[in-house]
Amino acid sequence: MSKDMSYLGVMGRKNEIMKSAVGLDYSIYESGSISFDYERMMKDVGYSLQEIQDIQKQTGVGNTPLLELKNLTALARKIAPNGKGARIFIKDESCNPSGSFKDRRASISVHNAKKYGYKGVMAATSGNYGSAVASQAAMLNLKCIIVQECYDSKKIGQPEILEKQRKCESLGAEVVQLTVGPELFYTYLKILEETGYFNSSLYSTLGIAGVETLGYEVAIQSRELIGKDPDAVIITHAGGGNVSGTARGLLKAGALNTKVIGASVDLSGLHMASDHDFNRKSFTTGHTGFGVPFATWPDRSDVPRSAARPLRYLDQYYTITQGEVFYMTEALAQLEGMERGPAGNTSLTAAFALSMEMDRDQVIIVQETEYTGAGKHPLSQLSFAKQMGVEVKFGNPDAEIPGENIILPEHPSMIRAKKINIEKLRKSYIKNCIANYKVDFVIKEDIEFLIEDTKSNRDFVLNTLKEQNITIR
Repeated sequence: MSKDMSYLGVMGRKNEIMKSAVGLDYSIYESGSISFDYERMMKDVGYSLQEIQDIQKQTGVGNTPLLELKNLTALARKIAPNGKGARIFIKDESCNPSGSFKDRRASISVHNAKKYGYKGVMAATSGNYGSAVASQAAMLNLKCIIVQECYDSKKIGQPEILEKQRKCESLGAEVVQLTVGPELFYTYLKILEETGYFNSSLYSTLGIAGVETLGYEVAIQSRELIGKDPDAVIITHAGGGNVSGTARGLLKAGALNTKVIGASVDLSGLHMASDHDFNRKSFTTGHTGFGVPFATWPDRSDVPRSAARPLRYLDQYYTITQGEVFYMTEALAQLEGMERGPAGNTSLTAAFALSMEMDRDQVIIVQETEYTGAGKHPLSQLSFAKQMGVEVKFGNPDAEIPGENIILPEHPSMIRAKKINIEKLRKSYIKNCIANYKVDFVIKEDIEFLIEDTKSNRDFVLNTLKEQNITIR
C-alpha cells in the first residue's frame, strides 16, 4: 500500500522518518512528563573529544588561529572610561574548509553517515551549514541535498541566502529552494524518506559534539597566548548549537569561570514566518527571530529532542542592531584588515560594546568569524534593504526600527549592547514545556531536568511551576 504523502500524513510519520535518517531512537532517553536524559544522549554520540579532533583533522577542520584585535581594542579604550577597555580576541573560523565554524558541526555528521553506509546527506538550512555539509560530503564522496527557505511569495530572494545557494552548488550539492512558510519541514521530511539519506541536522548530538572542539581550542589557545582563561566568550546565538557546543568545550577544557555570553541582532517586531517581513531583515541568522524562540523552546527543531539547549549554558544574553553590525563589519575590515561576514561580526559588535564596560586587564574572545561573499557583503545587504523600502541612514542606533530603517552609528561610542532578561526566557521555556507536553503535574526527575536545562535553581523552578498551577508529585 502506498504511503500517505499529504502534509498530515508525512508529519504524522515525523519521528519514524527521523529515527531512520539519524540512526537514533530518542525515546530511550525519555523520563517523567517533561524530562529526558540529556547528558546520556550526548554521551551516546560514541566519539570522545580526542576522536572528534582526529576526525576533523582528516578534512582540515579546526585548529583555527586566535588573533588579537589590537586596533579595535585601542579604539574601545579611547572612548571608554578610564581603566576600561578589555582586550578583544577573535577565533578566525573562516579558515575552515567552507569558511565557517559550521564545518565542525558538519564533519561529525557526514563522517557518521559515511561510516554507517548512507549514500547521501541532507540538511535544512539557509545559512552557512549548507555549504559546510556540502563541503564535507564532497570530501567523503557522498551525495548532498540542501533545502533552503529563501524566497517570499513574489520569488524575491535575499542576497545572503542566494550567496549561500551559490556556494552549496559550487561544492556539488543539489539545492532545493522554497518560499517562506510551513512547507520547509514537510518538504524536508518527504525528501529524507524518499532518498533514505542521512539527516545531518543542525540540532543532532553529532552536530553539537562537533562544536565542542571550538570551545576547547578557545580555552587552550587563550592559556597559551595570554596565560589565563578568557573572562568572557561571546557567541552569536541563533538556534543554540553554537552556544551549546562552545560552552561544552569550554567546560571540558576546565574553563569553569569563563562567562558564556550570547549575542543576537535585534529584529523585534519582524516575524520569521511572515511573507511580508521575510525580506525586510538584513540578517538571515544570528538574530532574535531565532535566538529567542529556540532558547525558549529548543525542541522546535527537526529532531525530537534538540541537543542545542542554550539556556543550559548562557550566563548573559545581549542584542545589538543591524546598523551596528554593519558598522563593525566595516571597522574590522579597515582597522584590522579582516573582511568577514555578518554572523561572527554580530558577536564582535557586542564584544566591542562590552569591552568598554570591562577592565583593561580582562579578555573577551569572539569565538567565530565567517567567510564573506558578494551576497553577504554590507553593500549588497544595504542596497537590498533600500529596494525593499527600508530607510538606511546615519544616526543613533537606539532609534532603529527593524523592517523600517537601518541606522549606522554616527560614532563608535554609540555602539551599545542591550541586556536581555534571561530569567524571563527561563520562565518562558518552563511554560512552553508545560504547554507542549500538556502536563498538569511533574515529578522529581522533571524538576531536576528543568533546573539543569535553565541553569537556574530549585526555588526558581518550583516558583515558576507554582505560578502555572502545576502539581508536584
